[in-house]
Amino acid sequence: MFKELESAQVGATEALAAALDHLAYNDDGLVPAIAQQFDSGEVLTLAWMNRPAIEETLATGRVCYWSRSRQTLWRKGETSGHVQRLKELRIDCDGDSLLLLLDQTGPACHTGRPSCFYVRVEGDRVKVISEQLVDPTEVYGDEAPKAPEV
Repeated sequence: MFKELESAQVGATEALAAALDHLAYNDDGLVPAIAQQFDSGEVLTLAWMNRPAIEETLATGRVCYWSRSRQTLWRKGETSGHVQRLKELRIDCDGDSLLLLLDQTGPACHTGRPSCFYVRVEGDRVKVISEQLVDPTEVYGDEAPKAPEV
């Protein structure tokens, strides 16, 4: 299906169900989803979605992922309150990844930072480049994830 869309004219449409059927899910039934702040363009995180997560996100407007560690649907912000509201969902040309343009409430990262991409490579070192907006222990208590040591 996505091959045919390569030469489609602007405005051409296909059924959503068919597009979801033709996504290139991995062996676990997942597709990578890039979360991007809709107004600034900042990339917030990379997460995974299965078809039920995609369908729930589209139905509710609140972003839902698949948690690989917990093996369950994960509604972003259900613990922290830092929800993501979908503005637009895009499918890449091969149907093997998604782009979620969204509005993030609070930090996107479980470390309390605005983005999960807060470690920059500089030569033979890595450097933390953004401040924590909130203390993760205030959000998650004793179960707060630890930031990597750099």
